[in-house]
Amino acid sequence: MDFDYARYMLTGAAVKNESADPCSSKSSLYRKHLAEILNINRSRILAFKNKAPPSSKHTSNSSSSPIRHRKLTKQKRRIHKFPERILDAPDIIDDFYLDLLDWSSGDVIAIALKNDVYLWSASDGSTVELLSASDEIGPVTSVRWAADGRHLAVGFTNSHLRRLQGGHHLRVSSLDWNKDILTSAGMDGLIINNDVRVQSHIVSTYRGHNDEVCGLRWCPTGGQLASGGNDNLVHIWSLSSNQWIHRLEEHSAAVKALSWSPFQSGLLATGGGLGDERIRFWNTNTGACLNSVGTGSQVCSLLWSSHERELLSAHGFSSNQLTLWRYPSMVKMVELEGHTSRVLSMAKSPDGYKVASIAGDETLRIWNAVFATPPKGKSAEERRWEPFPNIPRIR
Repeated sequence: MDFDYARYMLTGAAVKNESADPCSSKSSLYRKHLAEILNINRSRILAFKNKAPPSSKHTSNSSSSPIRHRKLTKQKRRIHKFPERILDAPDIIDDFYLDLLDWSSGDVIAIALKNDVYLWSASDGSTVELLSASDEIGPVTSVRWAADGRHLAVGFTNSHLRRLQGGHHLRVSSLDWNKDILTSAGMDGLIINNDVRVQSHIVSTYRGHNDEVCGLRWCPTGGQLASGGNDNLVHIWSLSSNQWIHRLEEHSAAVKALSWSPFQSGLLATGGGLGDERIRFWNTNTGACLNSVGTGSQVCSLLWSSHERELLSAHGFSSNQLTLWRYPSMVKMVELEGHTSRVLSMAKSPDGYKVASIAGDETLRIWNAVFATPPKGKSAEERRWEPFPNIPRIR
């Protein structure tokens, strides 16, 4: 920041080095006097030609900085290939189009088994029967927790939601929440937004599918809704309009598996059923397909990791496996096998480390540390949430 000295170095010193003529004695004396004034050889000027001398505090091992040490010793994450728990799920309906499993923010799993809905506490293993529907309205075809973990929506075969009468003409196969708006979809191809706070609950209806809507997910911000159907279509909707924003037509089979990225706005992953068997990635702001990856089997469910840039897919014939992919390279990291029939649904634990899966083999499997290794320190008692102080209300 010494501009006089800088100017001298850029002009006077350069002339001295580059000039072929000998300097006059008068000019030489002038430059010598100027150099003494500016103190050319002062040590406080940093020269970037040479490396700084090593600190005396680390002379014993100058290369062992904490950052470099961590980088060198970072180990590959260990992914458990076997389930932590296997629970019986008798009478589960082996139907690709239904959504029979969800995991609440209160660490309680809801599972539909034919006409019944059970709640299983992941923290202490206790189980309660929430409801048992009559054959007149059953079987149960979909379940979905609200974000608060205390309100559960249940869809039935006879074309209505419990306590939300009317709207659909056929079974309700998919549900999702957007704050106080419960969105339902079914075999009639309709998508209905219901405001659960009021008696006249139907806010709006989306029409765009010409067959059963089997996939339904609001994006994390609530601005866009993705729907997938047995007509091989994916639609992107907005809460402010009854007209779809984008119609995505690249899949060649039913689209049930939908999952929004938690780390990139407008990034949607979709999976096609038997005959398509591809995972596609979309920019829902433009409607562009960003990538497409063949999986070799029916894609039944998709889940993004909350901790890493990874995606988990669930499949049908022939391996009935869960596959963990690294995004965006889509390199397979691991395949979790054990189900003997196609995987119907997956759900993620509230901390994002565990995954639950159900299949036509009538088992519920809990997979630990799929996406990341849980941090140590908190005991199970500290993380425990009282699951059943009162039975959650059904919406």
